[in-house]
Amino acid sequence: MFTFVVIVHVLSCILLAVTVLMQSGRGGGLTDAFAAAESMFGAQTNSFLIRATTVLAIIFLCTSLSLAFLSAQKNKSLLIKAGAKQEEFDPDKLFDKAAENTQKIEINANAENAVNSSEATQ
Repeated sequence: MFTFVVIVHVLSCILLAVTVLMQSGRGGGLTDAFAAAESMFGAQTNSFLIRATTVLAIIFLCTSLSLAFLSAQKNKSLLIKAGAKQEEFDPDKLFDKAAENTQKIEINANAENAVNSSEATQ
């Protein structure tokens, strides 16, 4: 479902950009450069492009909201899919681990100092 909505969203983005660029504005738009657009849609090219822009904008808005909703509902981790265990973030555990690591570093440093001092006395 998510992939389908992404595909529709990308297509609506591209088509929306093209229809906006084809509309004639003060500079004439791309419809002046492409005379085929006038012959393809007839004399009412401007009204067709306005309707197409409106429909594509609505589709863009709906797919944007759908993608936001689907991604919020999709709180799965890639690590869980791979079989790894996901741990929740707990600041207390983080500080406890930091304290343990600090104690281990101090023990290792004291042991290294003791070895160095015994070697120096010999």
